[in-house]
Amino acid sequence: MPPSPAVSPDTLRELAFDQSIRWSSQNDDIWQLIDEELWDLTHNPSLVLSTVPDSTLDRLLARPDFRLRVEAMAAAQQERFAQPSWFAGHQDGGVLTRVAYFCMEYMLSEALPIYSGGLGNVAGDQLKAASDLGVPVTAVGMLWQHGYFRQGIGPDGRQQELYPVNDTRQMPIEPLHDVDGNPLRLAIRLPGVMIWLRGWQARVGRARLLLLDSNDPANPPAARLITSELYGGDNEMRLRQELVLGIGGWRLLEAVGLAPEVLHLNDGHAAFAVLERARSYMVGHGVPFAVALSATRAGNLFTTHTPVEAGFDRFPATLVGKYLEHYAEHELGISLQALLALGRKDPGDPHEPFNMAYLATRCAGALNAVSQLHGRTSRHIFHELFPRWPIAAVPVGHVTNGVHVPTWLSANAEAHWYELHGSAIPWRGAEDVSVDGLLARVDDRWLWQIRQHARRELLAFVRGHLARSLAVHGASPVALEAAGAQLHPGRLTLGFARRFAAYKRPNLLLHDPERLVRILTHPQHPVQLVLAGKAHPRDHAGQALLGEWQRFLARPEVAGRVVFLEDYDMRLARHLVEGVDVWLNTPRRPWEASGTSGMKVLANGGLNVSQLDGWWAEAYAADLGWAIGDGLEHGLEHDAVDAEQLYRLLEEEIAPSFYQRDADGIPAAWVQRMRRSMSALVERFSADRTVREYTESYYLPAARTYRERRANGSALAYELAHRVAALGRHWHELAFQRVELHKQDAGYRVEVELRLGGVHAEQIRVQLFAEARAELPAVAYDLRASGPAGQALLFTGQISGERAAADFTARVVPSDNHGLRVPLELPLICWEH
Repeated sequence: MPPSPAVSPDTLRELAFDQSIRWSSQNDDIWQLIDEELWDLTHNPSLVLSTVPDSTLDRLLARPDFRLRVEAMAAAQQERFAQPSWFAGHQDGGVLTRVAYFCMEYMLSEALPIYSGGLGNVAGDQLKAASDLGVPVTAVGMLWQHGYFRQGIGPDGRQQELYPVNDTRQMPIEPLHDVDGNPLRLAIRLPGVMIWLRGWQARVGRARLLLLDSNDPANPPAARLITSELYGGDNEMRLRQELVLGIGGWRLLEAVGLAPEVLHLNDGHAAFAVLERARSYMVGHGVPFAVALSATRAGNLFTTHTPVEAGFDRFPATLVGKYLEHYAEHELGISLQALLALGRKDPGDPHEPFNMAYLATRCAGALNAVSQLHGRTSRHIFHELFPRWPIAAVPVGHVTNGVHVPTWLSANAEAHWYELHGSAIPWRGAEDVSVDGLLARVDDRWLWQIRQHARRELLAFVRGHLARSLAVHGASPVALEAAGAQLHPGRLTLGFARRFAAYKRPNLLLHDPERLVRILTHPQHPVQLVLAGKAHPRDHAGQALLGEWQRFLARPEVAGRVVFLEDYDMRLARHLVEGVDVWLNTPRRPWEASGTSGMKVLANGGLNVSQLDGWWAEAYAADLGWAIGDGLEHGLEHDAVDAEQLYRLLEEEIAPSFYQRDADGIPAAWVQRMRRSMSALVERFSADRTVREYTESYYLPAARTYRERRANGSALAYELAHRVAALGRHWHELAFQRVELHKQDAGYRVEVELRLGGVHAEQIRVQLFAEARAELPAVAYDLRASGPAGQALLFTGQISGERAAADFTARVVPSDNHGLRVPLELPLICWEH
């Protein structure tokens, strides 16, 4: 073990500012000793430190008990970083020195409120997992002055949006310095004005999060407000934000001396980074834009999170031109129309808006969705960028999201896990330990005690949260005393919390309010429901759905059976996923790209009842939880069917199973389902698995390909850019003259005569293609050039005879030799008919 670090106020600052540390009742006593009340209210160690002078800290550090506790914490953190990481031992790790991870929001802790919800949750959990695994990731985002709005519920049941200011002096961030040690300020041009961006950083274990801030006094007021509100403002403000994140973000990396091989765009908000990366390569290597893009796109990964095409960010061409015409012509060396073409389905349509997801796709070396089902959905969404290609060939892979288990694990459950296997982390897939193996060591009583304790802890938190909310709204002392008092620690507790949006169907349970009342108040199988969630300020339909629940809550017969917790944030989410028995999720399939909230209950022993959508569509089995839906897509009219199924599950399976106890008072069937869920799903849906998958399937191949393309004076990038341009010019000259299949033995002899025009034979692949049919998969047989046939070239081959000759169609696709990504980089295809 390394020696214990010297302890000082700086030691406390190091601990307070490290976002990889999960502060819980097992290790938060140092902050409680400094200011217990403030700590309980905020759970923000940097804020606690900012409220006390160094002299107070010196007095505390002079106390042996306090000093030893801080020493132990610092030593444990130092030892954790000293341990060999998963990535350090990876045999191919040397090809990758840095991944730049761009996202509009990050959910890391309550102390850094720069997130809205799901997207930020994914980014924060993956960044923590990258730190744990030693994957060299540096994240880039925005330091929002107000973050996302805070929610209040007024006396009339309507949502109120509040925008408190994020004070940088009380957040776990530090000013960023350039390579010379000076405070970092970047310049970026907007129409008619140069604006300044300040840099900040947050530490996340081995990783860093770099943040951009436009609130510089040298900027005009409109520019200072660019980083004011997450997802706030009009369309032009959103474009400004995405320019700052993308272009400013890549410049920020370079200013601190980082040169990543891989750029990972977590959604399309940061897509302008691909242009700035290409521009930087142009300057550094003295090449034109087409060659720079050919080289850099190999190292770009685009992760799409949108399950519907309408969800992509779009901007009018005139607005994009206003902000990027000078950049295109004077810095990229291309016309504005050429830049606009990168973000359009039809490059020649002057009326088509500029689509950020299209820009990201056209400049990426790989594209992935965030669940298996989302991959299938996304191949349909992006099919229009690959016209005439089969749906199955649309180049969208998938990496299913996972959650950073230590972040979402209750302190009590964590203590039980550690009791079983010391400090081992079973969800990291260690060879000598697994969740299944650990659970085999304990009896049902052990597991049930975890759930009983978690439910009691949740209800205690709920009562305090309700009382505080009521106090803010001026409730009487009697009302404060009664807040949540009727919630019962032995009652089946469901949790439902998410953004209130129509596609998430937050009101599916309210389809038949009277039936829901009967479920909640059942004399033998009572149920209580804890709700939370926000509706976007401009989503009036979502706010109406929220209002329906507020009216239901006012019914006297459900008092103490249903509660709504206002201002859904990370802290509230942690308590919910730690304490509920069942997590409920009701999106309209296939609109949930992945979802992660249900994953968070797994290690805490919670179960899921969810629509067969997103992650649950690939996770569900009958002994792991419960499913809503039939695994197919339906319209609005099917909501009634899903509601009926949900009611029946609650009435006939879920509630009875919870209350069916053995002689020892334990619901044996329920606990068995907990065992199966934890054993099968905790490791599988952890962010550790997700980051390992990204590393091995995307980061390492991308880094390798990028290095190949930039080598030898960008020789391969030049060659591929030339091939792409040449095929684009001459592709229309390809023409089939003759296609014949001759039955021969057990297959067919194929002859194809193809007129090439200006296309060279080595630049293409001539194939015979058959679509999937019945039990037979789709196949594509390559044919070989066999010599001239008049003004055409003859291609021949032998193919299997499993199918009828009529199943096959001849086609031509670009050759993928020398690493050209087909069809992602060159979506050309020529069919026989």
